[in-house]
Amino acid sequence: MKLSTRLRKVASAAASLFKKQLTLSGVDSGRGWITLFSSTRDRNWQADTKFSDDDVLAFTPVYACDTLIASDVGKTCLRLMEKTTGGIWEETTSPAFSPLLRKPNHFQTRQQFIETWVLSKLANGNAYILKIRDNRQVVKALYVLDPARVVPLVAPDGSVFYQLNRDDLSKLPFDMPAIPANEIIHDRMECLYHPLVGVSPLVASYLPASLGLRIQKNSEAFFKNMSRPSGMLTAPGTIDQVTADRLKKEWKENFSGDKIGNLAVLGDALKYEEMTINAVDAQLVEQLKLSGEQICSSFHVPPYMVGVGPLPTYNNVQALNQQYYSQCLQKLFTAIEDLLDDGLGLAASGYRTEFELDDLLRMDSAAQAEALGKLVGAAIMAPNEARRRFNLKPVTGGESPLAQQQNFSLAALAKRDAKDDPFATAPAPTPPPTNEEPDPEEAREFGDYFKKAFA
Repeated sequence: MKLSTRLRKVASAAASLFKKQLTLSGVDSGRGWITLFSSTRDRNWQADTKFSDDDVLAFTPVYACDTLIASDVGKTCLRLMEKTTGGIWEETTSPAFSPLLRKPNHFQTRQQFIETWVLSKLANGNAYILKIRDNRQVVKALYVLDPARVVPLVAPDGSVFYQLNRDDLSKLPFDMPAIPANEIIHDRMECLYHPLVGVSPLVASYLPASLGLRIQKNSEAFFKNMSRPSGMLTAPGTIDQVTADRLKKEWKENFSGDKIGNLAVLGDALKYEEMTINAVDAQLVEQLKLSGEQICSSFHVPPYMVGVGPLPTYNNVQALNQQYYSQCLQKLFTAIEDLLDDGLGLAASGYRTEFELDDLLRMDSAAQAEALGKLVGAAIMAPNEARRRFNLKPVTGGESPLAQQQNFSLAALAKRDAKDDPFATAPAPTPPPTNEEPDPEEAREFGDYFKKAFA
């Protein structure tokens, strides 16, 4: 069955449902929920500004936070896990799911797909992933949709649908008034205003980014003006308007733009005075730093990781990475894992997805060797498991954890204590007998020996 044919059947089924539900309403149409911003993605409600989303995303700290988070999540390997008989999750492969996780669609690798997913979520607060199924109803492709082309809808009975506009890259050849929620994976940031509308960190970053952009634009204009501030000509006395207009015109023609630096000859006691506040008085660097720190705070990224704040004074790579993971990345990892498990129906087949965090939280080699050595010495990890962390081949006898011979299990100690009192005092040894009478038989044997020896 062709993709377009199947999608048309889904749309037809949704249309028949519309007649039963009578109407579907968008999530921002009132219904008791606070509206954050309109579907036109206009965030100028915060202030009377002229900066667009693209301008804000181009601000260095915003761009750095977005790309840092997306690249860190995207570079982490996504594994298919299966629960063994011992209750342990181990990496496995499946002909139904492994090809999809390795190559989600026809134009993206796994890493590119995950990056696009995270970038959409960070920039828009929502990521919509369209599921494409084959004739067996098995998902064979996943596409990250443009959030501007998707509108969540809610039926009177609470059912959720999504209105999709045409997207040729995602193999959506026509508009769809609504499709059921089970055909969409909807990942969203914190839903501050509506359960189906995630709020992007850009909402909290917009004003700091706008301030930073204004500072940079002013700096650009200042340095474009040969680092000379604007000013005014003053005279000790009163001048008429005709003379003022003439001086203004001549000064602008001869000493502005590319002609800055020309020699000016002022008469009649005219004096040039600067009007613009210099960078020191305006605390330009401090303002830019504050804007960057506020943006990092909204993205939960440590400022030093994007070149805004100073480096930590202590050198513990593992602790720094753990802090960054727990406060920024962990929620994103967990959301993608849970949504893929639910959207692909992995739990029903005994599978789950899991990101390999060793690459993300990897320590320096010396600290890693020390940590693994302690795990092996404490019989928590087998030697071959530690060797695999360094990409080394397994050795004979290294599949089982090691323990010292004098160590006893708790069960063995319990059996010992059940027989004897471990705290009882041992009886004193019996002293050897003294003045012992000789054995008559033994004495007779010795007597016979001496008789024969001296006969």
